[in-house]
Amino acid sequence: MGHLLSKNGYRLKKRTCKLNHRKKKKRNCFLQGPCMLCFIVHSNSSGLDDDSDHFETSVNGSAGRHNSVTGISVPGVGIGAAAASKLAERYATLASPDDCSKFLLNSRELAIWESQGRSLLSTVPAKLIPPPGLFRTAGVSVTLPLPVPSCTSDCSEMVCKRKCSEVQRCTPCKQPRCAFATPDGGLENGSVVGGGGEASSQAETSHCHLPACPLPGSSSSSSSSSSSSTPAAGCCGPDLQADSAHTSDSSSPCSFHYHDDGLAKDCDAADHLGINHLPSSILLKVLSHLTVKERCLCASLVCKYWRDLCLDFQFWKQIDLSGLQQITDELLVKIASRRQNVLEINISDCRGVHDHGVSALASQYPGLQKYTAYRCKQLGDISISALAKHCPLLVKVHVGNQDKLTDGALKKLGEHCSELKDLHLGQCYGVSDIGIVALARGCPKLQRLYLQENKLVTDRSMQAVAEHCPELQFVGFMGCPVTSRGVIHLTALHNLTVLDLRHISELNNETVMEVVRKCRKLSSLNLCLNWSINDRCVEIIAKEGRSLKELYLVSCKITDRALIAIGQYSSTIETVDAGWCKDITDQGATQIAQSSKSLRYLGLMRCDKVNEETVELLVVQYPHIVFSTVMQDCKRTLERAYQMGWSPSASNAS
Repeated sequence: MGHLLSKNGYRLKKRTCKLNHRKKKKRNCFLQGPCMLCFIVHSNSSGLDDDSDHFETSVNGSAGRHNSVTGISVPGVGIGAAAASKLAERYATLASPDDCSKFLLNSRELAIWESQGRSLLSTVPAKLIPPPGLFRTAGVSVTLPLPVPSCTSDCSEMVCKRKCSEVQRCTPCKQPRCAFATPDGGLENGSVVGGGGEASSQAETSHCHLPACPLPGSSSSSSSSSSSSTPAAGCCGPDLQADSAHTSDSSSPCSFHYHDDGLAKDCDAADHLGINHLPSSILLKVLSHLTVKERCLCASLVCKYWRDLCLDFQFWKQIDLSGLQQITDELLVKIASRRQNVLEINISDCRGVHDHGVSALASQYPGLQKYTAYRCKQLGDISISALAKHCPLLVKVHVGNQDKLTDGALKKLGEHCSELKDLHLGQCYGVSDIGIVALARGCPKLQRLYLQENKLVTDRSMQAVAEHCPELQFVGFMGCPVTSRGVIHLTALHNLTVLDLRHISELNNETVMEVVRKCRKLSSLNLCLNWSINDRCVEIIAKEGRSLKELYLVSCKITDRALIAIGQYSSTIETVDAGWCKDITDQGATQIAQSSKSLRYLGLMRCDKVNEETVELLVVQYPHIVFSTVMQDCKRTLERAYQMGWSPSASNAS
């Protein structure tokens, strides 16, 4: 660091570089380590005065002014060129870092250079000023100055000269008033950098990350002078930071306040934590929980990025337009023209869609697999025929409550859609045995078939389904004019798990018992609204239904004996609904609750012979069982309303 003390040495280097036609070299220190910090300039160096007598003779006291109080030198001491040359020659002879540190940390020697009206830091290369950790490795004790009221105005060189320098005197900032090297080689501090140049510009634009150091003569320095005299209590050191938390008040320069730069960085960090910085896969997962209407009319209008996400192909694999009365054939055609990879579409309750729109949709979606159109009475055979022709991969067709649908559409499905597995034709009054038989023959992979109140479907359809669709798992013929002669064919379905035989006009107990015996995988059996089902049938079901979990007996001709048999013989039944069975009493409800270990739900709705007091007692004794009565259901509904924030006062106010 000889070039810092010798002007001639720097000129010699500069002249040499010009002769060799080389680029200007960066000024560097031969110590390659800690050299000078601005807070050392005015620090007390009582422990390093072994060479002070040698340099005291070179100070011209008559030509300048020198006032030494508590180790603080006031600039203004005159010095000749000979004294400066001697000082530079002595510094050049030093070999070890320790000797150089002692030489540079002497306050009287520093006063020699400050007396010339310039600061030593004006020529310090930025990369030579290390962080505090490196400074402590030099093994040099650093002491903070004692308060000197008279030197407050002279310490302006230690104040940050950034844009906020005038505010810092009143509101101390987070940054220190000592210089440290930034990773890019700039000075990160608020100290004076004389002479302009690159280092000065870097010091003016750099950001600070360290706590502020106390100014000499400040109100808080007197309270911290005793603790600052310890060897390890350097600027920004751990001891100083610990003590300043206790000794400084809100007006102290050592208070750890945050600068506006910190607020700006916090804002930048907040921007980086925004939702748009999440991976697109996570945002797509979040948007997938929205409906099509919410994505199109809300989320896609937030920004262009969200609009692109809402147009992602995976959102348009499943198009749910159910209940949207604004959907017309033209709009459906536009949707079909823009999306080619749709797998599932739901247009239930879309009264503005007709066969033309569905046909155009089918022609654009050859890979369509699921089609749902409940309560679309305006649709007929044309739409289903187009789907069967253009979408051979259909596996699900739910077209309940379509009066115009006939057997011709079902024949087309049987001809072209051999992969069909799920078919719902509830309340399609134009469908008869002809269509069901043709469909069963062409769709051997059918697994779910649900018919409801199809008055033209008889035992012939049930026989065809049982013969040609061996993979059937769900069968429902609610309200259809089938009899026990057709139901008995279902015993051939060994994979049958759910059987819905509600409101079958001619269904005897023997047929039901035979089906339960043969279909060993049966887990749910619905026999509601069949007055022919009695206690003996229920007893056989409880004994033979090894996999049965749900048994619905609403409005059947059963008594307490049926409930007692279920609790006694069945170890798998979890749900029993015996509502509207007028012969059920307290005895049956109590005994099934006591004996059954698997029961979790017992429906007693409108079982008038079961007292509410008995049910209240059962609820307390068997909390794992849900008892369904008028009073119990009302209590549960009221409890859920309270949990959702409802209150009687709010209801009255509304």
